[in-house]
Amino acid sequence: MRKVYIFTDGACSGNPGPGGWGAILRCEGKERELSGGEPITTNNRMELTGVIEALDALKYSCDVIIQTDSKYVVDGINKGWAARWRANGWLKADKMPALNTDLWGRLLNLIARHKVQFKWVKGHAGHVENERCDTLAVKQRDEQIAMYN
Repeated sequence: MRKVYIFTDGACSGNPGPGGWGAILRCEGKERELSGGEPITTNNRMELTGVIEALDALKYSCDVIIQTDSKYVVDGINKGWAARWRANGWLKADKMPALNTDLWGRLLNLIARHKVQFKWVKGHAGHVENERCDTLAVKQRDEQIAMYN
């Protein structure tokens, strides 16, 4: 099984507002950058989308380490929240509807195809890959702003 390192970040101006995401995939000495944006979105949707798009780019089942500064994404998986929400018909423990269920469902399906570890990194703290992903995400966000203003 190939070892793949994925780094992701999301950005949003307003919440909701224009947003972007960035990702770096690193495997066997090769690196690939991905990014995208949406005109109206939320920061959490961009954080999730970065992870989803990076995992979706993998052509084979891999041993994946994902590093992101999103506690929402890391805790959603590592603490089992997303899996419980899905098992409970996308309701949280307080019986309120979970948010971003379309993306959480896609993410759960994608991680089922791989061996995945999620690791949290502190954002804007000099982590080289996180800073690069932030740059990619902000560029996409700014392109959305320019496109729709």
